[in-house]
Amino acid sequence: MSASPRWKQRPPGSTWGDFGPEDQLGRLNLVTREKVLQGIAEVREGRTFCLSLPLDLPGGNILNPRRHPPQLRPTLRNGRPNMNYPLRCDDPRLTDIVCDDQVVLTLQYSTQWDSLAHVGQMFDADGDGVPEDVYYNGFRAGTDIIGPVDYRDDQGRPTGERPGARRLGVENMAAACVQGRAVMIDLEAHFGATGKLVGHDDLMRVLERDKVVVEPGDFVCLRTGFAQRLLEMRGNPDPERLHRSSAALDGRDERLLDWVTQSGAVALIADNYAVEALPARACTDVRCASLPLHAHCLFRLGVYLGEMWYLTELADWLRRNWRSRFLLTAPPLRLPGAVGSPVTPVATV
Repeated sequence: MSASPRWKQRPPGSTWGDFGPEDQLGRLNLVTREKVLQGIAEVREGRTFCLSLPLDLPGGNILNPRRHPPQLRPTLRNGRPNMNYPLRCDDPRLTDIVCDDQVVLTLQYSTQWDSLAHVGQMFDADGDGVPEDVYYNGFRAGTDIIGPVDYRDDQGRPTGERPGARRLGVENMAAACVQGRAVMIDLEAHFGATGKLVGHDDLMRVLERDKVVVEPGDFVCLRTGFAQRLLEMRGNPDPERLHRSSAALDGRDERLLDWVTQSGAVALIADNYAVEALPARACTDVRCASLPLHAHCLFRLGVYLGEMWYLTELADWLRRNWRSRFLLTAPPLRLPGAVGSPVTPVATV
């Protein structure tokens, strides 16, 4: 653990400082050249799978009222929509027809990565008995992650600054390339469309029965069937049915959280909405995180979360071929300052 100018104490069980005082990658540091070669060694067939939903799914904003479908429109050329635009309108000698477009995109609407700037916590990083709003490795709200409003008092005052993640932004993931060995855990094969709340013992039984081994530096994928059912709803999602029929990890299970710590996993990736059950089981402590798995992974460990990935075809193929490992290539958009990103992951087997 390296000393840091931003904190005097770190959350119990966290990895703050383990990769250096200024680290912004978390467990992506474990994806060494050797881990990339392990992923490449899993490529035997040369077959690829797209692990992204169409980015206009789930459809509408009923799953999350703050997140909206992408709005795709042409750019403008000479004040006209630049779609099937004949350049002869500008010069009769020209034969070209041009299309050029733009998009208003909610970055975590569909298949996505959560960066380490996505969820922070109140924690006494200064050791003075007063909790601060901090993120992974002690990076600070209002200093390293900037919003248009400062919520550190009850008034919520405008900051006058350009919002964005000065530290921990998704561009760090992109520069690290996000490629390595991944492991599939097929929850749907064991629990079906039951909406199972998966705790530590449930997960251990699945790993044992399917002979799945997770090692440090692996990306961990969990197929629940959520994304497949979402596809079948054709842009008109039924939230109650989706959550009722899809397994999710129990973020309140301390033994499950400890397994994430001990596994050395770089990321937890699921085809469901939040990887963990949403809402989480009721909290019995005086203070607690509303999304305990998010807090444990993003805030304490530097473990990334991938949500609403399309895992159906890959999981079926792996199961038919008695395999669980594959090469994953999944860089996010290299968009400086963003706290999440759409992703079009590719699995190669």
